[in-house]
Amino acid sequence: MERFTGAFTQQEPIPEAGIAAALAVLQHGRLHRYNTVPGEIAEAALLEEEFAAFTGARFCLAVASGGYAMGCALRACGVTPGAPVLSNAFTLAPVPGAIAAVGGRPVLVEVTEDLTLDLDDLAVKARSSGARLLLLSHMRGHVCDMDRLMARAAELGLTVIEDCAHTMGATWNGVQSGRHGAVGCYSTQTYKHMNSGEGGLLVTDDEELAARMILLSGSYMLYGRHRAAPGEEVFRRLRLEVPNVSGRMDNLRAAVLRPQIGLLDDRRDRWAALYRGMEAGLAQTPGLRLIPRHGAERYMGSSFQFLLPAWEPARITAFLARAAARGVELKWFGAPEPVAFTSRYEHWAYADPQPCPQTDRVLAGLIDMRLPLTFTPEDVALIARIIRAEVLALGQAEVIEPVEAPLAD
Repeated sequence: MERFTGAFTQQEPIPEAGIAAALAVLQHGRLHRYNTVPGEIAEAALLEEEFAAFTGARFCLAVASGGYAMGCALRACGVTPGAPVLSNAFTLAPVPGAIAAVGGRPVLVEVTEDLTLDLDDLAVKARSSGARLLLLSHMRGHVCDMDRLMARAAELGLTVIEDCAHTMGATWNGVQSGRHGAVGCYSTQTYKHMNSGEGGLLVTDDEELAARMILLSGSYMLYGRHRAAPGEEVFRRLRLEVPNVSGRMDNLRAAVLRPQIGLLDDRRDRWAALYRGMEAGLAQTPGLRLIPRHGAERYMGSSFQFLLPAWEPARITAFLARAAARGVELKWFGAPEPVAFTSRYEHWAYADPQPCPQTDRVLAGLIDMRLPLTFTPEDVALIARIIRAEVLALGQAEVIEPVEAPLAD
Protein backbone atom coordinates (compact mmCIF):
# COMPACT_ATOMS: atom_id res chain seq x y z
CA MET A 1 0.00 0.00 0.00
CA GLU A 2 1.43 3.38 -1.01
CA ARG A 3 2.23 5.94 1.69
CA PHE A 4 3.25 9.58 1.50
CA THR A 5 6.17 10.51 3.76
CA GLY A 6 6.53 14.23 3.02
CA ALA A 7 5.49 17.23 5.16
CA PHE A 8 2.40 19.31 4.47
CA THR A 9 3.74 22.23 6.53
CA GLN A 10 7.29 22.54 5.21
CA GLN A 11 7.84 25.81 3.36
CA GLU A 12 10.59 26.84 0.97
CA PRO A 13 13.62 28.59 2.51
CA ILE A 14 13.77 32.37 2.61
CA PRO A 15 15.59 33.67 -0.51
CA GLU A 16 19.29 34.38 -0.03
CA ALA A 17 18.69 38.07 -0.75
CA GLY A 18 16.15 38.18 2.08
CA ILE A 19 18.56 36.46 4.47
CA ALA A 20 21.31 38.92 3.58
CA ALA A 21 18.99 41.90 4.02
CA ALA A 22 17.77 40.57 7.37
CA LEU A 23 21.35 40.11 8.57
CA ALA A 24 22.13 43.70 7.59
CA VAL A 25 19.20 44.92 9.69
CA LEU A 26 20.31 42.79 12.62
CA GLN A 27 23.86 44.11 12.32
CA HIS A 28 22.85 47.77 12.45
CA GLY A 29 20.07 47.12 14.96
CA ARG A 30 17.50 49.57 13.56
CA LEU A 31 14.53 47.18 13.53
CA HIS A 32 11.87 49.81 14.25
CA ARG A 33 10.57 51.21 10.99
CA TYR A 34 11.06 54.84 12.06
CA ASN A 35 14.57 54.32 13.47
CA THR A 36 16.71 55.50 10.56
CA VAL A 37 19.93 57.45 10.10
CA PRO A 38 20.24 60.46 7.77
CA GLY A 39 19.89 59.43 4.15
CA GLU A 40 18.54 55.96 5.00
CA ILE A 41 15.21 54.65 3.71
CA ALA A 42 13.65 52.08 6.03
CA GLU A 43 13.09 48.55 4.73
CA ALA A 44 9.40 48.86 5.65
CA ALA A 45 9.01 52.02 3.57
CA LEU A 46 10.73 50.36 0.60
CA LEU A 47 8.54 47.28 0.95
CA GLU A 48 5.42 49.45 0.80
CA GLU A 49 6.66 51.29 -2.26
CA GLU A 50 7.55 48.06 -4.08
CA PHE A 51 4.35 46.22 -3.18
CA ALA A 52 2.27 49.22 -4.28
CA ALA A 53 4.04 49.05 -7.64
CA PHE A 54 3.43 45.30 -7.90
CA THR A 55 -0.32 45.66 -7.31
CA GLY A 56 -0.72 48.94 -9.18
CA ALA A 57 -2.03 50.69 -6.07
CA ARG A 58 -1.33 54.33 -5.20
CA PHE A 59 -0.77 53.63 -1.51
CA CYS A 60 0.47 50.75 0.64
CA LEU A 61 0.99 50.14 4.36
CA ALA A 62 2.94 47.29 6.00
CA VAL A 63 1.56 46.05 9.33
CA ALA A 64 2.05 43.35 11.94
CA SER A 65 -0.39 40.73 10.64
CA GLY A 66 -3.16 40.00 8.18
CA GLY A 67 -5.69 40.19 11.01
CA TYR A 68 -4.44 43.62 11.99
CA ALA A 69 -4.68 44.67 8.33
CA MET A 70 -8.40 43.81 8.26
CA GLY A 71 -9.08 45.56 11.57
CA CYS A 72 -7.19 48.63 10.42
CA ALA A 73 -9.17 48.77 7.16
CA LEU A 74 -12.46 48.36 9.02
CA ARG A 75 -11.61 51.19 11.42
CA ALA A 76 -10.49 53.43 8.57
CA CYS A 77 -13.77 52.77 6.77
CA GLY A 78 -15.68 53.98 9.82
CA VAL A 79 -17.05 50.85 11.48
CA THR A 80 -18.73 51.89 14.73
CA PRO A 81 -19.85 49.74 17.69
CA GLY A 82 -22.78 47.56 16.67
CA ALA A 83 -22.51 48.39 12.97
CA PRO A 84 -23.39 45.45 10.68
CA VAL A 85 -20.59 44.20 8.45
CA LEU A 86 -21.26 41.58 5.78
CA SER A 87 -18.84 38.70 5.28
CA ASN A 88 -18.63 35.11 4.04
CA ALA A 89 -20.13 32.37 6.19
CA PHE A 90 -17.23 30.20 4.98
CA THR A 91 -13.94 31.76 6.01
CA LEU A 92 -11.37 31.48 8.77
CA ALA A 93 -12.00 32.80 12.27
CA PRO A 94 -9.74 35.90 11.97
CA VAL A 95 -12.19 37.45 9.48
CA PRO A 96 -15.27 37.63 11.74
CA GLY A 97 -12.77 38.14 14.56
CA ALA A 98 -11.54 41.35 12.94
CA ILE A 99 -15.12 42.62 12.66
CA ALA A 100 -15.87 41.77 16.29
CA ALA A 101 -12.59 43.28 17.49
CA VAL A 102 -13.52 46.73 16.16
CA GLY A 103 -17.03 46.48 17.64
CA GLY A 104 -18.84 45.57 14.45
CA ARG A 105 -21.56 42.95 14.11
CA PRO A 106 -20.78 40.23 11.56
CA VAL A 107 -23.63 39.45 9.16
CA LEU A 108 -22.81 36.16 7.48
CA VAL A 109 -23.58 35.60 3.79
CA GLU A 110 -24.12 32.15 2.26
CA VAL A 111 -21.50 30.61 0.00
CA THR A 112 -22.02 28.50 -3.10
CA GLU A 113 -20.79 24.98 -3.83
CA ASP A 114 -17.91 26.65 -5.66
CA LEU A 115 -16.87 28.17 -2.29
CA THR A 116 -17.56 31.76 -3.33
CA LEU A 117 -19.97 34.37 -2.00
CA ASP A 118 -23.62 33.90 -2.97
CA LEU A 119 -24.47 37.24 -4.58
CA ASP A 120 -28.23 36.74 -4.26
CA ASP A 121 -27.96 36.13 -0.53
CA LEU A 122 -25.60 39.11 -0.32
CA ALA A 123 -28.40 41.34 -1.61
CA VAL A 124 -30.92 39.87 0.84
CA LYS A 125 -28.59 40.26 3.84
CA ALA A 126 -27.47 43.75 2.86
CA ARG A 127 -31.05 44.99 2.62
CA SER A 128 -32.27 43.26 5.77
CA SER A 129 -29.31 44.33 7.91
CA GLY A 130 -28.73 47.80 6.53
CA ALA A 131 -25.02 47.03 6.23
CA ARG A 132 -22.89 49.42 4.23
CA LEU A 133 -19.66 47.42 4.31
CA LEU A 134 -18.60 44.03 2.95
CA LEU A 135 -15.44 42.31 4.20
CA LEU A 136 -15.08 39.90 1.28
CA SER A 137 -12.96 36.85 2.04
CA HIS A 138 -11.36 35.17 -0.96
CA MET A 139 -11.35 32.06 1.17
CA ARG A 140 -8.82 29.40 0.16
CA GLY A 141 -8.10 31.35 -3.02
CA HIS A 142 -11.58 30.98 -4.55
CA VAL A 143 -12.53 34.29 -6.16
CA CYS A 144 -16.13 35.06 -7.05
CA ASP A 145 -17.05 36.87 -10.27
CA MET A 146 -15.54 40.22 -9.25
CA ASP A 147 -17.22 42.14 -12.05
CA ARG A 148 -20.66 40.97 -10.88
CA LEU A 149 -19.72 41.42 -7.23
CA MET A 150 -18.62 45.02 -7.66
CA ALA A 151 -21.71 45.82 -9.75
CA ARG A 152 -23.92 44.31 -7.05
CA ALA A 153 -22.02 46.21 -4.34
CA ALA A 154 -22.60 49.47 -6.22
CA GLU A 155 -26.33 48.72 -6.46
CA LEU A 156 -26.46 48.03 -2.72
CA GLY A 157 -24.29 50.98 -1.69
CA LEU A 158 -21.60 48.70 -0.21
CA THR A 159 -17.97 49.58 0.38
CA VAL A 160 -15.86 46.47 -0.26
CA ILE A 161 -12.75 45.49 1.71
CA GLU A 162 -10.99 42.46 0.21
CA ASP A 163 -9.38 39.85 2.44
CA CYS A 164 -6.63 38.59 0.12
CA ALA A 165 -4.77 36.39 2.61
CA HIS A 166 -5.17 33.50 0.13
CA THR A 167 -4.98 35.47 -3.13
CA MET A 168 -1.83 37.63 -3.02
CA GLY A 169 -0.60 37.56 -6.62
CA ALA A 170 -3.88 36.20 -8.03
CA THR A 171 -5.77 38.13 -10.70
CA TRP A 172 -9.31 38.46 -12.01
CA ASN A 173 -9.48 39.52 -15.67
CA GLY A 174 -5.92 40.76 -15.31
CA VAL A 175 -6.59 42.89 -12.22
CA GLN A 176 -4.65 42.05 -9.08
CA SER A 177 -6.66 40.61 -6.21
CA GLY A 178 -7.22 43.38 -3.69
CA ARG A 179 -7.60 46.07 -6.35
CA HIS A 180 -11.35 45.84 -6.92
CA GLY A 181 -12.54 47.09 -3.55
CA ALA A 182 -11.71 50.20 -1.54
CA VAL A 183 -8.96 48.38 0.39
CA GLY A 184 -7.05 45.14 -0.17
CA CYS A 185 -5.71 43.28 2.89
CA TYR A 186 -2.93 40.67 2.68
CA SER A 187 -1.13 38.32 5.04
CA THR A 188 2.54 37.33 5.03
CA GLN A 189 2.14 34.60 7.64
CA THR A 190 4.28 31.53 6.99
CA TYR A 191 1.65 29.54 5.07
CA LYS A 192 0.78 32.42 2.74
CA HIS A 193 2.36 33.47 -0.56
CA MET A 194 5.16 35.59 0.91
CA ASN A 195 6.64 34.42 4.19
CA SER A 196 7.77 36.59 7.09
CA GLY A 197 6.34 34.40 9.86
CA GLU A 198 3.68 37.02 10.59
CA GLY A 199 2.88 40.26 8.80
CA GLY A 200 0.34 42.06 6.68
CA LEU A 201 -0.06 44.62 3.91
CA LEU A 202 -2.82 47.03 2.90
CA VAL A 203 -3.33 48.73 -0.47
CA THR A 204 -5.75 51.43 -1.56
CA ASP A 205 -6.15 54.25 -4.05
CA ASP A 206 -8.12 56.39 -1.56
CA GLU A 207 -5.86 59.01 0.00
CA GLU A 208 -8.00 59.58 3.08
CA LEU A 209 -8.28 55.85 3.81
CA ALA A 210 -4.52 55.51 3.32
CA ALA A 211 -3.78 58.36 5.72
CA ARG A 212 -6.20 57.01 8.31
CA MET A 213 -4.63 53.55 8.15
CA ILE A 214 -1.08 54.92 8.47
CA LEU A 215 -2.10 57.00 11.50
CA LEU A 216 -3.97 54.06 13.01
CA SER A 217 -0.92 51.81 12.59
CA GLY A 218 1.09 53.99 14.96
CA SER A 219 2.97 56.47 12.80
CA TYR A 220 2.74 59.21 15.45
CA MET A 221 3.79 62.32 13.51
CA LEU A 222 6.35 60.42 11.45
CA TYR A 223 4.03 59.75 8.50
CA GLY A 224 6.37 61.76 6.27
CA ARG A 225 8.75 58.77 6.28
CA HIS A 226 6.27 56.71 4.28
CA ARG A 227 6.88 56.69 0.54
CA ALA A 228 3.68 54.97 -0.73
CA ALA A 229 1.52 57.50 1.11
CA PRO A 230 -0.61 60.61 0.51
CA GLY A 231 0.69 64.14 0.85
CA GLU A 232 1.22 66.09 4.07
CA GLU A 233 -2.03 68.02 3.68
CA VAL A 234 -4.17 64.87 4.01
CA PHE A 235 -2.46 63.89 7.26
CA ARG A 236 -2.78 67.39 8.70
CA ARG A 237 -6.57 67.16 8.37
CA LEU A 238 -6.72 63.83 10.21
CA ARG A 239 -3.74 63.47 12.51
CA LEU A 240 -5.41 64.71 15.71
CA GLU A 241 -8.65 62.75 15.31
CA VAL A 242 -7.41 59.27 14.34
CA PRO A 243 -6.39 57.06 17.30
CA ASN A 244 -3.08 55.22 17.49
CA VAL A 245 -3.76 51.45 17.41
CA SER A 246 -0.16 50.38 16.98
CA GLY A 247 0.44 47.52 14.57
CA ARG A 248 3.49 48.49 12.54
CA MET A 249 5.67 46.06 10.61
CA ASP A 250 9.34 46.10 11.60
CA ASN A 251 12.31 46.43 9.27
CA LEU A 252 13.45 42.84 9.87
CA ARG A 253 10.31 41.32 8.42
CA ALA A 254 10.20 43.90 5.64
CA ALA A 255 13.76 42.97 4.66
CA VAL A 256 12.79 39.30 4.47
CA LEU A 257 9.76 40.12 2.31
CA ARG A 258 11.12 42.56 -0.26
CA PRO A 259 12.93 39.96 -2.42
CA GLN A 260 9.83 37.76 -2.40
CA ILE A 261 7.67 40.26 -4.29
CA GLY A 262 9.53 39.45 -7.49
CA LEU A 263 8.91 35.74 -6.93
CA LEU A 264 5.11 35.93 -6.73
CA ASP A 265 4.39 35.36 -10.44
CA ASP A 266 6.71 32.36 -10.57
CA ARG A 267 5.21 30.98 -7.36
CA ARG A 268 1.72 31.35 -8.83
CA ASP A 269 2.74 29.35 -11.90
CA ARG A 270 4.39 26.62 -9.82
CA TRP A 271 1.37 26.34 -7.52
CA ALA A 272 -0.88 26.16 -10.56
CA ALA A 273 1.08 23.16 -11.84
CA LEU A 274 0.68 21.36 -8.51
CA TYR A 275 -3.00 22.27 -8.36
CA ARG A 276 -3.65 21.00 -11.88
CA GLY A 277 -1.81 17.80 -11.05
CA MET A 278 -4.10 17.22 -8.08
CA GLU A 279 -7.15 17.95 -10.23
CA ALA A 280 -5.98 15.47 -12.84
CA GLY A 281 -5.35 12.80 -10.24
CA LEU A 282 -8.79 13.17 -8.68
CA ALA A 283 -10.84 13.81 -11.83
CA GLN A 284 -13.91 11.59 -12.29
CA THR A 285 -13.56 9.95 -8.88
CA PRO A 286 -17.04 8.63 -7.99
CA GLY A 287 -18.34 10.28 -4.83
CA LEU A 288 -15.88 13.21 -5.03
CA ARG A 289 -16.63 16.65 -6.48
CA LEU A 290 -13.88 19.02 -7.60
CA ILE A 291 -14.29 22.80 -7.30
CA PRO A 292 -14.45 24.39 -10.78
CA ARG A 293 -12.27 27.44 -11.46
CA HIS A 294 -13.44 30.41 -13.53
CA GLY A 295 -11.57 31.18 -16.74
CA ALA A 296 -11.11 34.84 -15.74
CA GLU A 297 -9.16 33.84 -12.65
CA ARG A 298 -5.40 33.29 -12.31
CA TYR A 299 -5.36 31.72 -8.88
CA MET A 300 -2.79 30.97 -6.21
CA GLY A 301 -3.20 27.22 -5.74
CA SER A 302 -1.47 26.97 -2.36
CA SER A 303 -4.25 24.79 -1.00
CA PHE A 304 -6.71 22.34 -2.51
CA GLN A 305 -10.33 21.60 -1.65
CA PHE A 306 -12.83 18.99 -2.74
CA LEU A 307 -16.31 17.94 -1.67
CA LEU A 308 -17.66 14.59 -0.57
CA PRO A 309 -21.34 15.36 -1.18
CA ALA A 310 -23.90 13.57 0.99
CA TRP A 311 -21.25 11.63 2.95
CA GLU A 312 -22.36 11.13 6.54
CA PRO A 313 -19.97 12.27 9.31
CA ALA A 314 -18.86 8.74 10.27
CA ARG A 315 -17.82 8.02 6.69
CA ILE A 316 -15.84 11.28 6.48
CA THR A 317 -14.04 10.76 9.80
CA ALA A 318 -13.13 7.22 8.70
CA PHE A 319 -11.79 8.61 5.42
CA LEU A 320 -9.68 11.24 7.26
CA ALA A 321 -8.25 8.59 9.57
CA ARG A 322 -7.38 6.22 6.72
CA ALA A 323 -5.77 9.02 4.69
CA ALA A 324 -3.76 10.11 7.75
CA ALA A 325 -2.56 6.55 8.27
CA ARG A 326 -1.11 6.75 4.77
CA GLY A 327 0.59 10.10 5.45
CA VAL A 328 -1.98 12.41 3.84
CA GLU A 329 -3.05 15.27 6.14
CA LEU A 330 -6.55 16.45 5.34
CA LYS A 331 -8.79 18.84 7.26
CA TRP A 332 -12.58 18.82 7.39
CA PHE A 333 -14.50 22.07 7.65
CA GLY A 334 -17.64 20.18 8.62
CA ALA A 335 -16.25 18.76 11.88
CA PRO A 336 -18.55 19.23 14.89
CA GLU A 337 -15.75 20.84 16.94
CA PRO A 338 -13.07 23.28 15.76
CA VAL A 339 -9.71 21.59 15.15
CA ALA A 340 -6.52 23.63 14.62
CA PHE A 341 -7.43 26.30 12.01
CA THR A 342 -10.64 24.66 10.78
CA SER A 343 -13.94 25.85 12.18
CA ARG A 344 -17.51 26.57 11.12
CA TYR A 345 -19.35 29.83 11.59
CA GLU A 346 -21.47 28.32 14.39
CA HIS A 347 -18.27 27.99 16.45
CA TRP A 348 -17.78 31.77 16.47
CA ALA A 349 -19.99 32.70 19.42
CA TYR A 350 -18.58 36.24 19.41
CA ALA A 351 -20.04 36.70 15.93
CA ASP A 352 -23.63 35.98 17.02
CA PRO A 353 -23.90 33.48 14.13
CA GLN A 354 -27.08 33.25 12.11
CA PRO A 355 -28.20 30.02 10.40
CA CYS A 356 -26.80 29.57 6.88
CA PRO A 357 -28.30 26.27 5.67
CA GLN A 358 -26.75 26.40 2.21
CA THR A 359 -23.29 26.90 3.69
CA ASP A 360 -23.98 24.08 6.16
CA ARG A 361 -24.56 21.69 3.26
CA VAL A 362 -21.31 22.75 1.60
CA LEU A 363 -19.15 22.55 4.73
CA ALA A 364 -20.60 19.18 5.69
CA GLY A 365 -18.55 17.56 2.93
CA LEU A 366 -15.69 20.03 2.46
CA ILE A 367 -12.15 18.63 2.65
CA ASP A 368 -9.08 20.88 2.73
CA MET A 369 -5.38 20.26 2.08
CA ARG A 370 -2.22 22.36 1.88
CA LEU A 371 -0.09 22.29 -1.28
CA PRO A 372 3.33 23.68 -0.25
CA LEU A 373 5.83 24.47 -2.97
CA THR A 374 8.15 21.91 -1.41
CA PHE A 375 5.90 19.26 -3.03
CA THR A 376 6.95 17.82 -6.38
CA PRO A 377 4.59 16.77 -9.18
CA GLU A 378 5.35 13.17 -8.17
CA ASP A 379 4.29 13.95 -4.59
CA VAL A 380 1.01 15.37 -5.83
CA ALA A 381 0.36 12.34 -8.04
CA LEU A 382 0.98 10.01 -5.10
CA ILE A 383 -1.27 11.99 -2.75
CA ALA A 384 -4.03 12.00 -5.37
CA ARG A 385 -3.76 8.23 -5.79
CA ILE A 386 -4.08 7.72 -2.03
CA ILE A 387 -7.10 10.03 -1.77
CA ARG A 388 -8.78 8.43 -4.77
CA ALA A 389 -8.25 4.92 -3.42
CA GLU A 390 -9.68 5.77 -0.01
CA VAL A 391 -12.67 7.63 -1.47
CA LEU A 392 -13.47 4.64 -3.66
CA ALA A 393 -13.05 2.18 -0.79
CA LEU A 394 -15.16 4.10 1.72
CA GLY A 395 -17.66 5.51 -0.73
CA GLN A 396 -18.74 1.99 -1.64
CA ALA A 397 -18.84 0.59 1.92
CA GLU A 398 -22.36 -0.10 3.17
CA VAL A 399 -21.89 0.74 6.85
CA ILE A 400 -19.20 2.88 8.47
CA GLU A 401 -18.59 2.64 12.19
CA PRO A 402 -17.86 6.01 13.88
CA VAL A 403 -14.18 6.71 14.50
CA GLU A 404 -12.38 9.70 15.93
CA ALA A 405 -10.86 12.02 13.35
CA PRO A 406 -7.08 12.46 13.61
CA LEU A 407 -5.90 15.52 15.51
CA ALA A 408 -4.67 18.37 13.34
CA ASP A 409 -1.24 19.85 13.95
